[in-house]
Amino acid sequence: MPIHVNDFLTIAEDEVEFTFIRATGSGGQNVNKVATAAQMRFDIRNSNSLPAYVKAKAEQLAGKRLTKDGVIVITANRQRTQELNKAEAIERLTELLQQAAVRQAIRRPTRPTLGSKKRRLESKTKRGVIKKMRGRPDFD
Repeated sequence: MPIHVNDFLTIAEDEVEFTFIRATGSGGQNVNKVATAAQMRFDIRNSNSLPAYVKAKAEQLAGKRLTKDGVIVITANRQRTQELNKAEAIERLTELLQQAAVRQAIRRPTRPTLGSKKRRLESKTKRGVIKKMRGRPDFD
């Protein structure tokens, strides 16, 4: 079953690899016996499901979760079962990719209008007159 990121992006399930490791934290003695923590590995650089701009932005957003080889590693161990931890890891990956899929608007530099230039110069002139009046009186 593919992983749906948004309406336009889906990841094939064979691109994501899961391993289960022993978790720390709550769970009593079960923690020492059962591997419930899910560790998900997603090779983003070799993924055919994502466009280049999403890959580049996701690598930036991944931070320390990205290995030198371009693999995103997400470890989920908050829940007590493998299924819930696996679902949490998938949810974290989809959130990361959703953030990466948002294109930032290109900023086009604009010039100040003639009216704004005039207003700025008028306010500077008024301020200068006020400051000039603070000086010593002239007895001419």
